[in-house]
Amino acid sequence: MPIVTDTGFRADDLNHGFCPLDDLPANGPLAVDVPSDADLAPLIARLPEVSAIRVAFPSSADGRGFSIARELRRAGYTGRLRAQGHVLADQYAMARRCGFDEVEIDDTLAARQPEPQWLARADWQAHDYQHHLGRRRTG
Repeated sequence: MPIVTDTGFRADDLNHGFCPLDDLPANGPLAVDVPSDADLAPLIARLPEVSAIRVAFPSSADGRGFSIARELRRAGYTGRLRAQGHVLADQYAMARRCGFDEVEIDDTLAARQPEPQWLARADWQAHDYQHHLGRRRTG
């Protein structure tokens, strides 16, 4: 399964597995799988122990993962945040703006939407609406 970053596809370099949010061990460091319908309260209470969070996207039409990412970042999470599942290349810029560092896709999606399609959206900061408004106001 490729990991998508601003520099393209790469292999997964996490050296430990993810545990389900509902089955957090008593102490960590933790890498946690978060479903799209999760109650984040137990996780937010333990954010300093968390090294990586992977948020599930069960469907490309399900945007709850974007809200989860934003909530985790607002709660102060600074670790690695990964979207996993049905995220399309067209959604990559939104994922990055919401706080995701990377996207994990399966081989089928990688074949259907190859690396150049993802890289075309890698300059996500330069192509957002707020950036264009700011450029107009100052320029």
